[in-house]
Amino acid sequence: MYLNKFLLLLISVLLLSSCESDYEFQFDSPKKIAINKSFSVLAKEINDQPIDKITYSFDGKSIKDPSNIKFSTERLGKHVLSALIFYGTKTKKLTNTIILLADKEPIVYNYKIINTYPHDVNAYTQGLEYKDGFLYESTGRKGRSSLRKVNLTDGKVIEKIDLAPKFFAEGMTILHNKIYQLTWQSKKGFIYDFKDFKQIDTFKYGQSIEGWGLTNDGEKLIKTDGTEKVWFLDSKTLKETGFIESYSNKQKVSYLNELEYVNGKIYANVWQKNIILIMNPKNGAIEGIADLNGLEKEVSRSQNLDKNDDVLNGIAYDKKGDRLFVTGKHWGKLFEIKLIERE
Repeated sequence: MYLNKFLLLLISVLLLSSCESDYEFQFDSPKKIAINKSFSVLAKEINDQPIDKITYSFDGKSIKDPSNIKFSTERLGKHVLSALIFYGTKTKKLTNTIILLADKEPIVYNYKIINTYPHDVNAYTQGLEYKDGFLYESTGRKGRSSLRKVNLTDGKVIEKIDLAPKFFAEGMTILHNKIYQLTWQSKKGFIYDFKDFKQIDTFKYGQSIEGWGLTNDGEKLIKTDGTEKVWFLDSKTLKETGFIESYSNKQKVSYLNELEYVNGKIYANVWQKNIILIMNPKNGAIEGIADLNGLEKEVSRSQNLDKNDDVLNGIAYDKKGDRLFVTGKHWGKLFEIKLIERE
């Protein structure tokens, strides 16, 4: 009798296990989609087993209508789509990655050289900014890193402090009478008094482990870390509050370097590329690409450049005069240029 009960229990367990194993789920969604374009998602059980309901979410936020999804304000780049399936007493969560792309091709710009100025060939330019008639520059490499105030017209260094040899300086920006300067892999930034260059504080990085480029929009600091991400930092706490990702209508662009905030857009150098990206700060869309290949050739006429190292890097903007300045690492020239939309 006990044997019969045991056999019945064993059979029921096997049947239950067999029924459970008959459940197979599939979750269909696009891998890439242009922002503003509608799309649908569908999760299902492919063996016609009964399910109770399915709920969908996008980055943890509920999707009301999975057959007609459309995003217009989300940041571009990677996001997570989820489907939670309820069946009997169980649930099954399925996840897919979707990449939101820009909905337009970037505008391509050529340039016109307005003025050419001398630039220190020993300056390994990592950050550049214009304020009140002078350039402020951060130079890199261990043992050679510095923060400088530079005369625009003759390129002479007016004021300079050197960083400790262990630090490799990167981008810098000026906000609220303070200068913020990054270091590359030390996970540490410095804060100086704008008037006398005296160091007044330091700050640590968050998820953006490395320091590359730095600018500000008048309220927040904006930082790159060598990936496709652009981070926003609270200017009071120096904590990261979010990020965008740099995407065109086709792909991401990584190795974002020196930054400048120009008329509501983020201008970004790309390491080892003679281009400047013009990005939407709200979602990361690459709205423009400035082709500056000719500037490297111009500099090469008077000096030998290491094409892997002496690259375009350094953007500064004079808002009052509407002047855009660019240079490169170890370049002997700094250019004032005007961008012109390519026909």
